[in-house]
Amino acid sequence: MTDLSAGFTERYGEDLRAFVERLVSFESTPGAEAGVQSFVRGHLDALGFETDEWEADPERLAGHPSFPDTPAEIATAGRPSVAGVLELGSGEGRTLLLNGHVDVVPASDASDGDADTDGPSADGAWHSDPFTPTWSEDGGRLTARGAADMKSGVAACVYAARYLADRVEAGEVDLDGRIVVECVAGEEEGGIGAAASALDAPYPGERDAAIVAEPTELRPVVASEGSLMVRLDVRGRSAHAATAWRGASALDRFEVVHDALRALETERTDTVTHPLYERFPTPWPLVVGTVEAGEWASTVPARLTAELRVGVAPGETVAEVESTVRERLAATAREAGWPDALSVERLGIQFEASEIAPDEPVVESVQASMTEHGLAGTDPLGVTYGADARHYIDAGVPTVLFGPGTIDQAHFPNETVEWAEVLTAGATLATAAERYLS
Repeated sequence: MTDLSAGFTERYGEDLRAFVERLVSFESTPGAEAGVQSFVRGHLDALGFETDEWEADPERLAGHPSFPDTPAEIATAGRPSVAGVLELGSGEGRTLLLNGHVDVVPASDASDGDADTDGPSADGAWHSDPFTPTWSEDGGRLTARGAADMKSGVAACVYAARYLADRVEAGEVDLDGRIVVECVAGEEEGGIGAAASALDAPYPGERDAAIVAEPTELRPVVASEGSLMVRLDVRGRSAHAATAWRGASALDRFEVVHDALRALETERTDTVTHPLYERFPTPWPLVVGTVEAGEWASTVPARLTAELRVGVAPGETVAEVESTVRERLAATAREAGWPDALSVERLGIQFEASEIAPDEPVVESVQASMTEHGLAGTDPLGVTYGADARHYIDAGVPTVLFGPGTIDQAHFPNETVEWAEVLTAGATLATAAERYLS
């Protein structure tokens, strides 16, 4: 730990730890964010932030590329997002946004009572209560749902902002500007809170740049992959298993479809290139996540439904990739002799890809701060997941991802984060904000 990081830790390390412990104790799954947001707003008020709160308007989000066209399909009621604003000096300079989401995916596997905090378990079960903060014996690792994705990042943003404001107020740093911390709802469902904020700023003032504290292993990320989500309906003809030849198995037909999808994934890996994604063996994954077929073991299945996710490269749009998938599947069904037995339906939530130039001032500020805090790996990266950054980028706000933890822990049982990384993230974000606002 550098002297720079030590100053942050000495001042706010214990407060940050207590804040994270409270955050992860809320079971803030999609639709259940209100409780944690009430706590967050109260905490920001106590720390001296000017706070605002908003709920997304489904009428405003309808037709947005990330959401369904029908407002009734967009659940926003009772799902507030919260922002806290700190003015630095005169407040007349730039405004930097620090963003994180407080919603988490469900922790569907019950604890088996064995408090092992070393990470995802081979048996897929939680070894402790996912909504009770559990620390390793040495206190260096926190396990809970949201520990990595991304309540630790949210907490790092809050205390980075407060620490920088303290230094300005103490005369240690001469700055004029504003720092905003957004704690948003609904990221896991397309970015409800962030999209609403990007479309209609819910608090006064413009935003010049943003940092989203997703779990990037303390690396700067300037490109995020998008995703197309679709449902397939494969139809066959039912028959008794004893006379299976009289039927046409929807499952057999899906095997043909699945082979075509695998071939498309390979083709896209070879032909859709991006310099920041050369490190990935499959940069644009095509994954069939669910398959449901059949009603009885001795009946030829007449229908199958499958849902899949297709990676969208920076520079592509979801609509372009959707067209490619539809054309490939239509050709596959025609060639197989059952063109009317396959249909494709776009699901409601989509993630557009996003990218900013690696020489944006906010990126360079993060890189400079990393160097000051002794962090290696300052070269900008691309990642194969989506994030709320895309909403701000679409609104003309350059946005970089940088935060503690690894995406490898996100959505897993026994989700965990190294505490030293969280402390370093807070200190580094504070210095990055100072560099950007100088």
